Amino acid sequence: MIQVNNLDKSYGQQIIFEKAGFTLNPGERAGLVGRNGHGKTTLFKMILGREHPDSGQISISNGYQIGHLSQHIMFTEKTVLKEACLSLRDSEDGIDETYKAETILMGLGFTLDEFGLDPMELSGGFQVRLNLAKVLVSDPNLLLLDEPTNYLDILSLRWLTQFLRNWRKELIIITHDRDFMDGVTTHTIAIHRCKMRKESGPTEKIYQQLLLEEEIHEKTRTNDDKKRRETEEFINRFRAKATKAKAVQSRIKALKRSGRLEKLADIKNLDFAFRSAPFTGKVLMEIKDLSFSFQHDDAPLIKRLSFSVGKKDRIAIIGKNGKGKTTLLNLLAQEFKPESGSVRHHDQLRMAYFGQTNINRLSMNNTIEEEIMDVHPEGSRGPDRGHRLF
Repeated sequence: MIQVNNLDKSYGQQIIFEKAGFTLNPGERAGLVGRNGHGKTTLFKMILGREHPDSGQISISNGYQIGHLSQHIMFTEKTVLKEACLSLRDSEDGIDETYKAETILMGLGFTLDEFGLDPMELSGGFQVRLNLAKVLVSDPNLLLLDEPTNYLDILSLRWLTQFLRNWRKELIIITHDRDFMDGVTTHTIAIHRCKMRKESGPTEKIYQQLLLEEEIHEKTRTNDDKKRRETEEFINRFRAKATKAKAVQSRIKALKRSGRLEKLADIKNLDFAFRSAPFTGKVLMEIKDLSFSFQHDDAPLIKRLSFSVGKKDRIAIIGKNGKGKTTLLNLLAQEFKPESGSVRHHDQLRMAYFGQTNINRLSMNNTIEEEIMDVHPEGSRGPDRGHRLF
């Protein structure tokens, strides 16, 4: 059980939470929803003690264990199975419970052959899966899952859905996959206008309730304003007439007693736009007879692949795990050297690459602002700060 009471949190002039709170009762599985930048990840950080509220309280019982899915990759063991087993709870009767880790790993798409691999040999997506496996293996009282479906294929997604449906402890999940969220949760917690609200049922139910309440608020405010204007007109019209003095005074007192509903402010969202570099050609990239394998004596992962990327093309790369999707992107970005064939970039091409574990491309010595300014040196600090994420 976890209780959040009267939570306040601001970053400078931006208010994230204002007297917000909710209670997560035993056995409840809640989906956490809200617009981008409105505090979902911030709430997770505060529950984990990595950030602190300006005021208010988050109450967690002694001995209450919280498991959190981290996107940060850090492994210490030499094999996938040993790394997963690090999260096993100590068995009171000394029974080897390695089978629990094996079951979860296989559910998330690992094969028996991959149990013996060094975790650092895995693709970025499977490293994140291993992190997810470690969280599930730990069997905590509360699961905090931030986008757990990233890098899962359809079979692993189905397995995780069933696993979480059978979860009998507490769960709070953030995901943009609404169907997945509704399929595994019993309640929804909405962050809306700096408040938190928990309701039983799927996301659509709470969104409809909030929308209806705001429509009622606006209609009531409009009607009240109309009545106020009519009252003020009556007062101004008959203020000087002695025969209407009593009625005028009565309405003046009524105006003072009546509260005034404020117009709901527009909700700010975390929006951004991509600014593309100018390009006058027709073909950005030419790939011809591309072949690649990690070991020269291995069968090629990519064999004699040819295609071109034209201006305004949007191309999806699909395929089973381990079949070379990420490898192909690395080849296109010229981070890998092909075994044979070529990848030719147009002279005007300016390319940006976001990989699975993009944290490896960051300079740990930079601040967030410095990191953005490094790739956008001609920009000013104002626009860069405007892309802040919470």
